Amino acid sequence: MKVTMKSILILAGLITIPVFSIAQSNPDIFLNDRAQAMVQVIRSNQSLYASNPQEFKSKINTIFEPMVDFRRVGASVMGKKYYLASTKDQRQKFIAVFKTSLLDTYSSTLAQWGDQIIETQFSEKVVFKKTEDVNQSLITANNIYPITYKVRNDGKDNWLIINIIVNGVNLGLTFRNQFQALALEYNENIDEIINNWTSDADL
Repeated sequence: MKVTMKSILILAGLITIPVFSIAQSNPDIFLNDRAQAMVQVIRSNQSLYASNPQEFKSKINTIFEPMVDFRRVGASVMGKKYYLASTKDQRQKFIAVFKTSLLDTYSSTLAQWGDQIIETQFSEKVVFKKTEDVNQSLITANNIYPITYKVRNDGKDNWLIINIIVNGVNLGLTFRNQFQALALEYNENIDEIINNWTSDADL
């Protein structure tokens, strides 16, 4: 089965909901709670995208954005070579462009999904490392999509997404390869890479 970037972004978004006032030190429970709540958000707003797509995007982006460590993900996408070669301003601009493109693609595509079930594989751990993997399955009428979220504890017991693997496709690596392809196309001109960045690409 061919997995598109849009499909990955949709699956990525299914685990997110605004951070609650009580943080959860168990990443499996933390992400599962948000997965189940997000399913309800999708189901209750299916018609909103058709009637008011901007409001739908805003609603989804408000939910999704706090759950991703965009600074860390953006730096990883650039890779060590280009991150070190770039200025502070260029880094900030790329992270901003990357975040905007990811959120826009994700929110635009999310409305296309119907009913689904998310199951989390709960580990038996009681002590967790700084970085952990959370495994889930998204079950639709026709397919089951295995998803692994690599999450990092922010020190306040919030687990922020730093990478996603869907059906064997490593999203972080895919984005990094895309950045490197643009670097070749634009002779490693970081400003041109930023100006021509888009996260809406087929795999």
